[in-house]
Amino acid sequence: MSELKSAYDKDGYCPLPHRFGEASVELLRQRVAAISAQSRPEVVHEKGSDIVRAIHGCHEFDEVCAALVRHPVLLELAETLIGGPVYVYQFKVNLKQAREGAAWPWHQDFAFWSEEDGMSRPDAINFAIPLDDVHEDNGPLLVIPGSHDLGLFDLPDRSAQTGDWRQHVSNDLAYTVSAERAERMVEERGRTLILGGAGSLHAFHPSIVHSSSNNSSEDRRALLLITYNAVDNAPANPTRPAFLVGRDTTPVAARHDERLVLESA
Repeated sequence: MSELKSAYDKDGYCPLPHRFGEASVELLRQRVAAISAQSRPEVVHEKGSDIVRAIHGCHEFDEVCAALVRHPVLLELAETLIGGPVYVYQFKVNLKQAREGAAWPWHQDFAFWSEEDGMSRPDAINFAIPLDDVHEDNGPLLVIPGSHDLGLFDLPDRSAQTGDWRQHVSNDLAYTVSAERAERMVEERGRTLILGGAGSLHAFHPSIVHSSSNNSSEDRRALLLITYNAVDNAPANPTRPAFLVGRDTTPVAARHDERLVLESA
């Protein structure tokens, strides 16, 4: 575990030595499909389209997703990499439909959490679990190694912000890192595509600069993301919807669910 933490601290991301089994992934796919068919604010569509782009906060109303965030292995990893008790800050599934899924521009998650929610420190962690095989053409996550240690970039004038949470979940993001800055960083630090089979696991830091491309393939790319935050880092007075910013800051208690099986990668 110490080697894993060293890699995460150095690069701001790392693959995790576990993967969910095929039956577990299929169960999660089924739940995502059922939720995507519902008409509710947690379900976000591509701009000007009825194509689902993402679903948010479904651990609050879906019992399979609720069981997932309590998985003992995920909690042990989160508590080790963060350094203490955690709660669920965000849960979402980003969906890039075949030939339809739009890109995410360069950005840092902590910019939203700091500026919009008042999170004081980036003492949180993202776990990424693809529900489809991820390859170079279906819009994989792209990260700049080590960029998590450089602070926040290109924050806009607060007076110009609309406060519309929809700008935090669409490809017209309110907080982005300029393409020119990102290109300079890539020249200095390189870049890494986060690829892997369905059910694989990666961790990445809230401040790492990352993006993803359009899905130009015939294969969907669904990426499930769990964000755990340190309990002592919970924002005092968040105002965004609860499906974007978890209000229950009670430390998550581990609970095994036999339907959600993690295997050695």
